[in-house]
Amino acid sequence: MSEPGDAPRDWHFHVEDMIGFCERLLDCTAGLDKAAFVASPMAYDATLRNLELIGEAAARIPETVRNCHSEIP
Repeated sequence: MSEPGDAPRDWHFHVEDMIGFCERLLDCTAGLDKAAFVASPMAYDATLRNLELIGEAAARIPETVRNCHSEIP
């Protein structure tokens, strides 16, 4: 997150952040079936947090970039 007075980050960095959060999410859930995932509060909470972070980073992608890549939800 940027601090007040900081220059805004280039949108490419937010995409890189999203990829990193996806990788963390995959690491947290590797080898878990649904039952093991639900039974693991740490894996469950880490997954939810990384999904939140992906959403926050996605919200920072400029509308002009989103419009150029409408094939990506």
